[in-house]
Amino acid sequence: MIEAIKFWNEPNNLSHWDFEMDPEWRDFARMTKLAAAAVREARPDLCLVLGGLAPIDPNFIKLLRSYGTLDDLDAVAVHGFPLDWNHWQINEWPAKIEEIEQAAAKPVWVTEVGASSFGADEVQVFGLRRTQELLLGRVERIYWYSLLDLPPAWKATTRHKESEGSAYYRHFYLGLIRADGTPKPALEFFDPAMGICQWVHYEDHRLELIVEWLNKMGIKRLRSGISWADWHRPGATAWFDRQMAMLEEFDTTLTLCFTPPSRGKRYCHTSPPIDLAEFAEFALEVVRRYVPETRSRRMVQTGLRE
Repeated sequence: MIEAIKFWNEPNNLSHWDFEMDPEWRDFARMTKLAAAAVREARPDLCLVLGGLAPIDPNFIKLLRSYGTLDDLDAVAVHGFPLDWNHWQINEWPAKIEEIEQAAAKPVWVTEVGASSFGADEVQVFGLRRTQELLLGRVERIYWYSLLDLPPAWKATTRHKESEGSAYYRHFYLGLIRADGTPKPALEFFDPAMGICQWVHYEDHRLELIVEWLNKMGIKRLRSGISWADWHRPGATAWFDRQMAMLEEFDTTLTLCFTPPSRGKRYCHTSPPIDLAEFAEFALEVVRRYVPETRSRRMVQTGLRE
């Protein structure tokens, strides 16, 4: 069942939001505020979360707070990969959480954290174990990214192979399960008190495998998503109905993001939409379709709501 809606993914990452079309993030702030208000009215028991910050930047939170974007939200999410891309050390995680808590005056969730096995399996083992030591019990939700490695034939979404060099290829080795279906050494040390962040791609042939492994690992909490750009495809709801039915058994944080290029100010999935209210309409359609109005109340311990 869906326990939380997360608005966008890495909105302050220039590969996920076109800041040239929205240099002060005013469109993003307004779009998110409209969507949060619409979902809150329709399903008041859902936890609403701001898309994971990457980089972890308290000034970005202060900017959105000044726009009133956080008013209808329950938590702020962050993403961190200090062993692969970030310019800070893994032991700084507690300080990173605290600075966002102070800036947001909201609980902080870690909705993506991981370590690739690009250099060595042992690096991923260390990253997993140290992350669990630092974050379990410190924040209310942690989602390890990810369950499965990306298939080598795929492209890493929103990444730029030509300009990133070896950093690009780290995206393909973040799973606990290799692309050939065999487990990595880090899987042995995974604590299911953490959740898993696993993107299910449009018409993803791995959906059954994902569910099989999540059950085998004893996972209760999942973070996944629905792309607005994919939702805009003709007949796409048939795929998403199947996806969401397969994920029903997990307590899911569902991320909503990516503009249909035809609806953007620029023809790109990272563009702000021409009509900001359209994202709210999409979010409302998703929750009405997949979150029953009479569903049992499942409380998320944000400390802000009963």
